[in-house]
Amino acid sequence: MGKSLYIAEKPSVAQEFAKALKQNMKRRDGWLESDESIVTWCVGHLVTMSYPEAYDPKYKKWSLSTLPFLPKEFKYEVIPNVKKQFDIVSGLLNRKDVDTIYVCTDSGREGEYIYRLVEQMAKVKGKTRKRVWIDSQTEEEILRGIREAKDLSAYDNLSASAYLRAKEDYLMGINFSRILTLKYGNSIAGFLHKNFVVLSAGRVMTCVLGMVVRREREIREFVKTPFYRVLANMDADGAAFQGEWKAVKGSRYEMSPKLYRENGFKDRETAQELIDELMDSDRMGALVSVEKKKEKKNPPLLFNLAELQNECSKRFKISPDETLRIVQELYEKKLVTYPRTDARVLSTAVAKEIHKNLNGLAKYEPTAELLGFIARERTHKGLEKTRYVNDSQITDHYAIIPTGQGLPALKSVSATGAKVYDLIVRRFLSIFYPPAVYQKLSLEMVLEGEHFFSGFKILTEEGFYKVTGIPGNKKGKSEEDEETVPDAELFARIQKLKKGDRIPVKGFEIKEGETSPPKRYNSGSMILAMENAGQLIEDEELRAQIKGSGIGTSATRAEILKKLIHIKYLSLNKKTQVITPTLMGELIYDAVDHSIRSLLNPELTASWEKGLTLVAEGQITSEEYMQKLEHFIAVRTNGVVGLNNQYQLKACYDKVSPYYKSMKKS
Repeated sequence: MGKSLYIAEKPSVAQEFAKALKQNMKRRDGWLESDESIVTWCVGHLVTMSYPEAYDPKYKKWSLSTLPFLPKEFKYEVIPNVKKQFDIVSGLLNRKDVDTIYVCTDSGREGEYIYRLVEQMAKVKGKTRKRVWIDSQTEEEILRGIREAKDLSAYDNLSASAYLRAKEDYLMGINFSRILTLKYGNSIAGFLHKNFVVLSAGRVMTCVLGMVVRREREIREFVKTPFYRVLANMDADGAAFQGEWKAVKGSRYEMSPKLYRENGFKDRETAQELIDELMDSDRMGALVSVEKKKEKKNPPLLFNLAELQNECSKRFKISPDETLRIVQELYEKKLVTYPRTDARVLSTAVAKEIHKNLNGLAKYEPTAELLGFIARERTHKGLEKTRYVNDSQITDHYAIIPTGQGLPALKSVSATGAKVYDLIVRRFLSIFYPPAVYQKLSLEMVLEGEHFFSGFKILTEEGFYKVTGIPGNKKGKSEEDEETVPDAELFARIQKLKKGDRIPVKGFEIKEGETSPPKRYNSGSMILAMENAGQLIEDEELRAQIKGSGIGTSATRAEILKKLIHIKYLSLNKKTQVITPTLMGELIYDAVDHSIRSLLNPELTASWEKGLTLVAEGQITSEEYMQKLEHFIAVRTNGVVGLNNQYQLKACYDKVSPYYKSMKKS
């Protein structure tokens, strides 16, 4: 019987597999070996797609005559600086005493692609190939993955989608970067007083650039509108509170053109007129409605990568790229499950074994007390019947949760890494706690036919907030709601009010406000907007409901953002994590907007990603996808060749450059 060869994506993962196998492994140059098995590794990608000049030297020179570039057969080559490891892996794959290959690269599209390229270049034949698909790097999970490994052919559709994703990025990048540079590079270089400018374009990155530039221009063009609200200062048995006037049915201002929405006026004079009229009354309001109700707030769904990146951007002001680096490290140290996931729920199988994760976390001191409630109330029982478990919402991997293992390794993690781990642990534990309960009280008071409304909300049962902490402010307006958050004494007094009570109005005030422009993206909200095909949906629950095809994938979004910042199309404020375009970024946006506008369309970009998913699911063939892709590239490239709109673009450049005067001089 021959040997089994295990091939991992990187040396540290190979080491974990070797430990799990518990064989007497001897270290060799580039692999580990025992009498029964060999464990080797890639170092990320070992093989890449060849540059166009490998097809024909004429492609080295950028020229309109050689576009569009659409090869019928694609060429690949070994990456020079990892050739030594490729040769080692290739030799092992083809060793005569190896009869079974266990593919242990990352369990996802990119990991699949890394191995398939190596196998293709190594020309592997006549071996049994099995795919190890795991959700964490604990010994138990590794052994389960090996035991349940399927034939590699079961992942052929995933492999096909991986090849197509690479071809798509390659062809769009080469054709669109070349055509845009040849057409508009000189005019942009001249405008910026540079010798030359290369326009870098891509399926995802150009779309993301467009999202940021459009948002910046919306902010720039936004005209603030002032408005004036009228507030009544009321007092009921020493309980002072305010009511906000609204032009509801019966108001003398109902449907008035002087209104700004239903709760304000366009000018201060009209607001003052209303106050003057009401001041002439007896100023005793009648309470016409008192509504009391309880509101439950459920623990949020678990983290996927995008949600974790957004939360870390908000809390710790770290970039999505840094969050991914940290959570990948936590994964490799066995502390958390696989990070590059889009799912926010668990699988039924995992839910049934969740006690193992909880038992392990008993040794994590910061939350050890919180586990007492879960053990006492046995709230982990029946988890599979809750909204936190849904097999249909999982494609490759379930949500990011702590494994309950590897805790000694926390000592070697950075302070920020430890905070990220704590965040994941608390989000996980919160699902075993009851909802938080708020008591809400709504009052409606009428004075001289005009209606004033007051809303109050107080937290009566902490529920899962015991785990995650209470959000928002302690007093004043809460972050999430329009209701006032009163202190307990004031709330107790207000609760005694009943319909028909007469309330003295001490006076009125005008509260001036103004409309706000859209918010700039920060690194976290940008990742969420990419996940939702360009829509930034602030509400966490709503995001979970409408989740569909995004722009890029959980594995690539942070890298795309990092690249746009690196090539200076976007700028990132490291303190606030706010993203803005650069002058170069805006000029390139204008060039694309006047040539290949569809590249800026988030829905179209998301539809390409959806197509790759359909290939992975076996619903469409690679040939169908390639046909559409080649047609798209050929039509758009040829369309730009015929354009002569550089003069028109000069007007766009002139319009935007005043916002970057200091940059242009430098």
